[in-house]
Amino acid sequence: MTTYTPMIQQYLQVKAEYKDAFLFFRLGDFYEMFFTDAVEAANILEITLTSRDGGGAEKIPMCGVPFHSAEGYIETLVRKGHKVAICEQTEDPKVAKGIVKREVVKIITPGTITEGKSIDTRTNHFIGAVDQIEANRFALSYVDLSTGEGKVEIVTGDERTLISEVEALSMRELVVRERLHIVLSDSMSKRNIVLSIEEGEGEQLSAELTEQLPPSIRESCEMLIAYLKRTQKSALDHLQPFEYIQKSGKLSIDANSMRNLELVQSIRTGGKEGTLYWLLDETVTAMGARKMKSYIHQPLSNQNAIEERLNIVEDLIDDYFLREELKENLKEVYDLERLSGRISMGSASGRDLSQLRNSLRKVPAIKQALQQSKSRNLTHFANKIDCCETALDLLEKSIAEMPPLSVKEGGIIKDGFDAQLDQYREASKHGKEWLAELEQNERQRTGIKNLKIGYNRIFGYYIEITKSNIHLADLTRYERKQTLANAERYITPELKEKEDLILNADAAGQELEYALFCSVRDEMKAHIRTVQQLSSVLSELDVLLSFATVSEKYQFVRPKFHKGHALEIKNGRHPVVEKMMDHSLYVPNSCSLTEDGNMLLITGPNMSGKSTFMRQVALTVIMAQIGCFVPCESALLPITDQIFTRIGAADDLASGQSTFMMEMMESRYAIANATANSLLLFDEIGRGTSTYDGMSLAQAMMEYIHDEIGANTLFSTHYHELTHLDTELKKLTNVHVAAIEQDGKVVFLHKVMAGAADKSYGIHVAELANLPQPIIERAKRLLVTFESKELEVMSDHGAEQLSFFDGQEQIVEPSETQLEVINEIEQIDLMNMTPMQAMQTIYNWKMKLKDKQEVK
Repeated sequence: MTTYTPMIQQYLQVKAEYKDAFLFFRLGDFYEMFFTDAVEAANILEITLTSRDGGGAEKIPMCGVPFHSAEGYIETLVRKGHKVAICEQTEDPKVAKGIVKREVVKIITPGTITEGKSIDTRTNHFIGAVDQIEANRFALSYVDLSTGEGKVEIVTGDERTLISEVEALSMRELVVRERLHIVLSDSMSKRNIVLSIEEGEGEQLSAELTEQLPPSIRESCEMLIAYLKRTQKSALDHLQPFEYIQKSGKLSIDANSMRNLELVQSIRTGGKEGTLYWLLDETVTAMGARKMKSYIHQPLSNQNAIEERLNIVEDLIDDYFLREELKENLKEVYDLERLSGRISMGSASGRDLSQLRNSLRKVPAIKQALQQSKSRNLTHFANKIDCCETALDLLEKSIAEMPPLSVKEGGIIKDGFDAQLDQYREASKHGKEWLAELEQNERQRTGIKNLKIGYNRIFGYYIEITKSNIHLADLTRYERKQTLANAERYITPELKEKEDLILNADAAGQELEYALFCSVRDEMKAHIRTVQQLSSVLSELDVLLSFATVSEKYQFVRPKFHKGHALEIKNGRHPVVEKMMDHSLYVPNSCSLTEDGNMLLITGPNMSGKSTFMRQVALTVIMAQIGCFVPCESALLPITDQIFTRIGAADDLASGQSTFMMEMMESRYAIANATANSLLLFDEIGRGTSTYDGMSLAQAMMEYIHDEIGANTLFSTHYHELTHLDTELKKLTNVHVAAIEQDGKVVFLHKVMAGAADKSYGIHVAELANLPQPIIERAKRLLVTFESKELEVMSDHGAEQLSFFDGQEQIVEPSETQLEVINEIEQIDLMNMTPMQAMQTIYNWKMKLKDKQEVK
């Protein structure tokens, strides 16, 4: 260390405290990085790597970025999973003795970044912390630092269950203790989730933040807040009380089911389009969009709370003009939650306070419109709106209508707010008017039309005359100040006198104005809770307006709930599929699960619509329990406590799990956690293994769900052998998705009908996919062979005969006579035969087969 220069020694001392972060070390107008930080950052950011003499034997690697454009570089590093420590000068260089003092003022991490082009303001950006309460029980707390929202829940299950919940919430960073870091590090790194260790004492939380939390889950909250305070190094007054997500009050949807049902993210594209969120989101505010997503993540399971939302949605549907008026006013409301966060952390600009003021101006009109409604539900909702008059009054008096982005160059504070500032502005204004008059007088006195008065920071104010016009000037009045290539710059005594007045007024005014702005911003912190409560009410209104708009547009109906388990959906539709196709072409289907028959076994060909039918039932339940109308003619629903699905097949490459293993693990999780009030959707369980293995597993699962759990269940399969279970399981009913053959082609009717399907039409589907015709023809021939229990395998070396076995017992291969009878059965025109002809034909078949047996 002693061999390095004092500045490099200072850098190394700071870096030693932040080894896991890139250190952005402020030097003048740049953030500089040195040593390995510089080498790695230059590669990631694609900037030039240079070097400098640091006092050691060799030059030190170095790279840097301009401080005024550092945000984009920081965002790139954080997006790639790195942390950035911002080290600023904390001492005025003019008064520093020796090297300027520098300190880290903020650490930006994947979970705490709040600004940038990659930050979607319509989505929560959570950072979480997890504490293991006991074996297979974790307390998971999470906060959106930009809005102050905090939630905590108990995750029951192994580490994989915990990881699924973290993924479902799209967290980029998780704070843990050392013992959990070891357990989770590999899995999290594969998923690009940063694990941060917090081993210090948890932050003692105020009663306000934890008043409704059981003691067992407080440690994760305390650990998270301690980490946030250590990294942000600023006040976090905007953090809201942690909401305890209790399983009893919500419809639980695990991460796998959220993915399978495509609630907020498309399986195919990973984006929003094609999801339930995409269908329902017609919100006009960013905070409304975030609340919409939170509703979908955690639907209600309290019937009274659901009915309250449905009542408001129904009243909004009935009053179109009120709905449009409310939406127009809400469009003018900015993101109150994020504005509150910036104010609390001291990063709000004049533009932010202006947006807050403009938003609060719209609130009285929104409240009045609701109060004047004829609906008691809407007038009651209006009573929850606080117009924040005190905060609005302060902002109206202090903040200019169109403040600049910069907070240190003036123009933020209104005239009349502060008498001293007004005096400075008056002096500056008159001084500038005097300069304009002086310029005009000098032009008239000298006759030089292009004479001008200018200013720069080094020389101050000056009179500039081009060299071609110097002979016209009275140089006895001018004192030369600066010589340029094509002009001379002069000063006069009176100009010098005014310069001091103007510059002093400008500098003093800007300094005072910045102090006033900071004072107003600090005073606004006292109103943050009120503004946050307002934002919660307005975002809820935005979501309910969106529900009403979508429900009217797509002709959804209000669902009805009852205390039992029966589920009756008449002519239901998959709302997302319907939106993406022509509404008139969509085939609706009913679903009936009764108290005595709450398990459907669904058969039918691929592409016929089995999975779509199952998903639409689940989406109808979810939409109903978030308080939205539903896509059907009528719906009578039970209150569902959990939804589990196993739909689709995809290997989990991140953890090295095969499709079949994923299928079994998801099925195990569902069966282990489901109750009689749950909804289970299983699509073609067992297809990832051999036929008999798969069939056995599927039947055993159905029997267990039927006998032990009793949950409403939709179970689709291609194993037609399972359809006999309706004679053994009293609550099971066979249904199928219909298809017919026309001219050798399959036509999907997409209609769910009673009974089991008679064929799978797999080869027809392959033909629709334009598989080469030789393959199709060969498959048809093989199918005939398979169905007659004879398998012929051809190879370059000839053919060999294989027989089917069922356990130890060989199945007898059909004889030529038997095949002849089978062929006659297939060709017979049964509908045009008389009863006597039919009896004679059957007698002839019997005699043929008898003769064959006697010959043997």
